[in-house]
Amino acid sequence: MFKIQTLNNISRSGLDRLPGSLYSTANEVADPDAILVRSADMHQAPIAASVKAVARAGAGTNNIPVAALSARGVPVFNAPGANANAVKELVVAGMLLAARNLAAALAFVRDLPPGEHLHERVEAEKKRFVGSELSGKTLGVVGLGAIGVKVANAAYALGMRVVGFDPHMTIDGAWQLSAQVARASSLNELYAASDYVTFHVPLNDKTRGVFGMAALEVARRGVVVLNFAREGIVDEQALRAGLADGRIGRYVSDFPQADLLADPRVIALPHLGASTGEAEENCAMMVVDQLRDFLEHGNVRHSVNFPEARMARASNGRICIANSNRPNMIGQLSHVLGEAGVNIAQMLNASRGDLAYTLIDVDSRIPATLVSAIAAIDGILSVRVIEE
Repeated sequence: MFKIQTLNNISRSGLDRLPGSLYSTANEVADPDAILVRSADMHQAPIAASVKAVARAGAGTNNIPVAALSARGVPVFNAPGANANAVKELVVAGMLLAARNLAAALAFVRDLPPGEHLHERVEAEKKRFVGSELSGKTLGVVGLGAIGVKVANAAYALGMRVVGFDPHMTIDGAWQLSAQVARASSLNELYAASDYVTFHVPLNDKTRGVFGMAALEVARRGVVVLNFAREGIVDEQALRAGLADGRIGRYVSDFPQADLLADPRVIALPHLGASTGEAEENCAMMVVDQLRDFLEHGNVRHSVNFPEARMARASNGRICIANSNRPNMIGQLSHVLGEAGVNIAQMLNASRGDLAYTLIDVDSRIPATLVSAIAAIDGILSVRVIEE
């Protein structure tokens, strides 16, 4: 029986995919085998030594101590693309809110006193909210992953010219991207060409403040900046400077900042990017399936810190090993298995950066002494045995 700790409310559509004969779930669990989380901050709370995997029912993993878990040989799973449509639709809504002054217009109508002159007031004041159309404008999309590709395609369908930048774009992403989306060779080229700029990249050392003071120097005056990725992508100093002198015409963000709430040029939403019933269900179902595949078979799909590793079972016994990616690890593993008289039926080894992961199917029972011998090899991070 696998014990799963849920740190947030996880969609029932996902939890129902865990068979009751093999899994139990609860908010408070002693010695859990895995953790399911949405937005709870895991950086400060201790993570039990029993935890074999962490699964985030969403795309971002900033709330999870990925590096610390990697050092323990624990994979972190996420759901890339499961919420892509929800975020795409909100980005389009954000562009429309900015282009047509809809937030201010809604506030104006809401504050109108009821009375017989209502229609006259509306007709007299509507000129205050004259906006512009998206058609014919240029959207720059930074990051062409699952979300960025959908945003780019949707913008093109609305009649916009679209320029994209992503030096790490995948083949799958390229297949899905409209051929009409132009490719920028640099961020500065994209900024200089765009009336609207939207970001769809993870937050890391390379992307933090990617729209900063240098970007303001080359961006079109009055550019509309949209941030539905992560707080920190847009540099705060550059944002304030750009809003103050008009270089940024509108800032649309899913991450409210206290000192900008009253600024009429800022449209702040309460982190609604993936907040649809459909997205929550998709994310939960996706990560639960990945978690099951790992716990029951050792396979790794859509992990942010482990390599992709999938191998059909060739025998009843499987050893799953995470280790530092260094020379001669496979040789040492083979030697230890040979010394124990255990034959390898099939093996898969994959690596990602400093971490490697190995699946070994064997033809015999796996004694505890063998597991201890493997764990004693320098560089081994975790060892797990799966036997049917």
